[in-house]
Formats: sequence, C-alpha cells, structure tokens
Amino acid sequence: MRPGTVQPLKRRTLLILSAGGLVAALAGCRSTDILPTDDDLAELQTEGALPIVNSLRQKKGLAGLARKPEAEVAALVQAKRMAKAGKMSHLIGFNDSFLERMKETEVPLPAAENIATGQDSVERAVQAWIDSKRHLDNMLGTYQGLGVAVGRHPSSANRPYWAMVLSA
Repeated sequence: MRPGTVQPLKRRTLLILSAGGLVAALAGCRSTDILPTDDDLAELQTEGALPIVNSLRQKKGLAGLARKPEAEVAALVQAKRMAKAGKMSHLIGFNDSFLERMKETEVPLPAAENIATGQDSVERAVQAWIDSKRHLDNMLGTYQGLGVAVGRHPSSANRPYWAMVLSA
C-alpha cells in the first residue's frame, strides 16, 4: 500500500480495546485490511520483506518463512505504538512486556522482534536489520512465521517506525 492510501476495513477484522491498548484479532482475513486512524498511518509490509528474508535464509541453507497473521498484527501494533510515542523502543511505558504483547496478539512462541526507524522503504529497513548482527541472527533463527509493519505519526513529519516479528 502506498503512503496516504487506505484500504477498507473488512468485516472479519475484530478490534478489541483493552487496558493495555488496541489489539487486533483476526478471523481468517488479511491483516492488511486494518484501517489506520486519523492519528497515525500504519501499514503492513510483510510481502515486501518476505522475499528478501527468504533469499537470505536460502543462501544459509535455511527453510523460508511464511506470512503469519498473528506476527503481522503484533508488528503492526508495535509499529503504531512506537510512532505514537515518537521513539524506537521494544518497551514503551510502565510495565511493558514483549512476552505479554506476543501473548495478547496470539503469536506462536518462540518469537523475536526487530525494530528500526528512519528508513524510507521496507527494503532499507530489512537491509538495516541484515547489517546488524543481532537482528540478522533473529532473521536466521529457527522461526517459521513473519510479520512486518511500518507506523507513522503525522505530527512527527511522518517518520517511519518499523517492526518485524518472527514467530514459531
């Protein structure tokens, strides 16, 4: 999806408000159908990242990853959280927990998360992760699923905040 475009909300997407924030639960639909709010622009980027990550994994003799709706939701939630806070961090706010976020979005464990900010495309975000040993190790881990999203907040000049979630 190009920046500034919005896809319609599908009927099978269920949005749940909890004390910890917004959680999207999916029932058989694509996560790309989640509608951004007026306060932020967020979109999934898994399809752009998947061929790059799988090519890298193939060169290392590893099995490819597949789109995982739960990982996409978790990545979207994290990208939106970072954009709203205006900071790149795995943990935002008091009592934040990576494990609890993964459980809330029903991501199969084990799971890992890569984050980045400032890159203007999914290809550049993935390359930044490839160039970082710890992030590269995550992408080459024993995972099966992938979700990638970018969140932007208009009041911070649409600065992109990227999240990648890898899952069992």
